[in-house]
Amino acid sequence: MLRRVLYIDLDKGESFVEERRDLFEEWLGGTGVATQLLLEECPAGIDPLSPEAPIIFSIGPLNALFPAMTKTVATFKSPLTGELGESYAGGRLAMAMRFAGHESIVIRGAADRPCYISIRDDDVQIKDARSIWGIPATVVGYILRDVETGVGRRSIIRIGPGGERLVKYAGVVVDTYRHFGRLGLGAAFGSKNLKAIVVSGTEDVEVPDSKRYREIYKRLYNTVVQTDVMEKYHDIGTPININVLNQLKGLPTRNFQESSFEGAEKISGEVLADDYLFRRVSCAHCPIGCIHIGMLKTSFSRDHEYEIRKISYDFELIYALGSNLGVSSPEGVLELIEACERQGIDAISTGVVLSWATEALERGLITPEDALSVNLQWNDVDEYLKAIDNIVKKQNEFYSALAEGVEAASERYGGREFAMALGKNEVPGYHTGPASIVGLTVGVRHSHLDNAGYSIDQRAAKKPLSPEEMVDAIIREDDSRGVYNSLVGCLFARAVYTTENVIEALGSVGIEKTEGELEELGRRIFDEKYRFKRREGFDLEAAPVPRRFYETVSAVGMIEPETIEEMMKIYRRRRGW
Repeated sequence: MLRRVLYIDLDKGESFVEERRDLFEEWLGGTGVATQLLLEECPAGIDPLSPEAPIIFSIGPLNALFPAMTKTVATFKSPLTGELGESYAGGRLAMAMRFAGHESIVIRGAADRPCYISIRDDDVQIKDARSIWGIPATVVGYILRDVETGVGRRSIIRIGPGGERLVKYAGVVVDTYRHFGRLGLGAAFGSKNLKAIVVSGTEDVEVPDSKRYREIYKRLYNTVVQTDVMEKYHDIGTPININVLNQLKGLPTRNFQESSFEGAEKISGEVLADDYLFRRVSCAHCPIGCIHIGMLKTSFSRDHEYEIRKISYDFELIYALGSNLGVSSPEGVLELIEACERQGIDAISTGVVLSWATEALERGLITPEDALSVNLQWNDVDEYLKAIDNIVKKQNEFYSALAEGVEAASERYGGREFAMALGKNEVPGYHTGPASIVGLTVGVRHSHLDNAGYSIDQRAAKKPLSPEEMVDAIIREDDSRGVYNSLVGCLFARAVYTTENVIEALGSVGIEKTEGELEELGRRIFDEKYRFKRREGFDLEAAPVPRRFYETVSAVGMIEPETIEEMMKIYRRRRGW
């Protein structure tokens, strides 16, 4: 492994490769390296949408070598939150970067007209994208497949109109069914006039001890495919959580006004798998096949002839555009997901923004004129589709505010107490208890994937945990995931990649680490991310918690503000802050 970083300057139309062995030896790869590159490249206090704000992609030492080591991490300054932007995507990008010989890619500057980047090994070309500017993200991939080489070892990532128009929660579509979804990477692309990146490569991947590597690979592969939880992810996927959380009273409904949804069964993973599943696909180098592709049929003018639309779905999307909007039709949920896909905007943020807007209209904080006569009301899919289009087009002051995110919209129109964001990031689909709220607030990207606070709540529901025990569990997850995300693996397989297995896998590719070194690395990565967050103005003590969390019963009962305040104090004390 050459530890190479590819630097691309869109201002100058130039690129160069630099070997950064010292960086990878200290920070391993993935998020550890990407965080350091962000600290190096991003000027303090810069506007996230300015040309000087960089975009960084990084993979880890096990990508394209071990099963379920499928992710790529992107770091950037978030247009949505104004601080750390970090997002992960599967698909084929990690494999393509490995075969191209680049473990990190740094994009600087902005082009003077729409462009896309073609990377094939060390051949980097910045090409004209004016002909595909304005085209939906779902269509761009088909076009670039026809004009770019590298079939089988290629990844195509692209934005839609939402990114072009700088919607602050626009995402980046990766190989059709995966995404850098959260925190506005798509807007960062749009600010650089960057429509897409195509990566392919012809390099071979060599390991220093092939016998040792094959032995460890076989053992880990067998563990992955024989694990019960992996079977669950294959059969039904994350939407299995719809019914589970609904029964626990932890499924946010109608903007967290309720925690169970009377229509949950209709949009459950079981119903979607039975009635709408078209096929399952996998990320490159993963045997599980957890990506579930739904199917919608639209009839043509003649009988028995149909257009088939294929739409990927998972739990978070069904929550955000289903229960959280009161939508109980599986077809309606899939229609809304597809609209977000076409526009290239994050479905979670979109659903939370729309649910706030629906309640704000009910309460009279906004007028029908503000909404341009779009009748925002629960379970009205057609009106929500119109609203999504208006948000992306920023049709007036109100929809422009919605394009800024739910916290920004509530600051303009009121209703902050039911604007469901933590750390300015719209919240995921868990009203499980205090650990989820604290975990989202303190997490480096304010995501449920930072520390899985919701799962700590579920453990506490079975066996009560003290505030100290919950905080300690959050910290352990924060730090351990820093190591895992430096590899960069799919979190579904984290139980397979125990510390012992990680040490063996790293050793087989020539990287020797001890358990103590990995634990220390996790703590240091977390600290470095918070260094960036604080530098860009994030203040944990000033981070607000919407009152709605305390007004709606959770899976563990009503949550008291004093409990959250106590846990936050414990967290800061444990961290030494």
